[in-house]
Amino acid sequence: MEKDVDAVFPEKCLAYPEISIYDSKSLEINDQYKIELLMQMEKTILDYDKRIIVTRNCELQQNEIHATIINSSGLLAESKKTIFTISAMAIAKEDNEVSWYDWLWSYRLNGIDAKGFGRNIAQKAISFLSNRQIDTGIYEGILSSQASSDMLEILSHSFLGENLYKDKTNLKGKEDKKCFSDTLNIMDSGLKGLDGFPFDGEGTPSGERLVVKEGHFLSFLHDNYYGRKFGLSSTGNSVRHGIKEPPKCSPRCLIIEKGQRDIGKFITNGVIIEELMGTHTANPITGDFSLGATGYLCKNGERYPFNGVIFSGNVFELFNNVKEVGNDVRFYGICGSPSLFVEGIKISGT
Repeated sequence: MEKDVDAVFPEKCLAYPEISIYDSKSLEINDQYKIELLMQMEKTILDYDKRIIVTRNCELQQNEIHATIINSSGLLAESKKTIFTISAMAIAKEDNEVSWYDWLWSYRLNGIDAKGFGRNIAQKAISFLSNRQIDTGIYEGILSSQASSDMLEILSHSFLGENLYKDKTNLKGKEDKKCFSDTLNIMDSGLKGLDGFPFDGEGTPSGERLVVKEGHFLSFLHDNYYGRKFGLSSTGNSVRHGIKEPPKCSPRCLIIEKGQRDIGKFITNGVIIEELMGTHTANPITGDFSLGATGYLCKNGERYPFNGVIFSGNVFELFNNVKEVGNDVRFYGICGSPSLFVEGIKISGT
């Protein structure tokens, strides 16, 4: 078997970025306070409207993560962080029964507004009562920050050096070319999001790297191995999904730069897509997708809830059709995005 000269450990690093992601004070808060926080959230949901009949999955989780990486090249990296996650589902009933689930996280417990979070969940659940299907057609409208983050995660595979090496990305040979809407700036950050940490899964210092600038694709993301395949340094994009698995090339946290205004306030006609289902079925190479969607049809400023429709298209075309970027960034999974105003939304309904 021929030796793979690129399969080597990263070299020793003398310094790592300092980021504030550990909150010992929140860990010391007694459990009773945290239980009361959850009860306040649940009460906020149930008191919002008598049509909310029950709550489920009202949970608060805290995680304290310590990581140490040592290798035979002299590398020693150590750090720790805390993650607090709150979640809940509200179920409402009138002519039909609907539910809305959401979750929110922070490095600090005081970064979570439990009452405000509960109020948002209750409002969403009530807003989807009396939902229906809508007509098949091509619409303009808004993808919520959650839906936009889901679409960005589908796109994320195309930015990886591993997929470039394996010829599994549509962005091959398109560096410095315009591939997306000029309203988009996309950054990969190892310092923010759920995977924020001073170093990546191999011990390479974390940083931030612009991958799309005003619609132009700039460069791929590499771990140590695939960076060496192209004669490049690691961009700090090695991720471990567990101590039993080796690290692999992955985005750390892709973030779409926010815009200047709340675009949701200005839509009078079109659709707002709040939630997508089945994003794991999308093709990350071609970008083709066909997903279940829930949201609102807007007519002359009035909003009518819908569900049971199919939203289909191509993720590269979708991100080329973005006309405006909102200012409401939220982080879901490995991505963070504001709402996006998009043309050419293909809906299959009635």
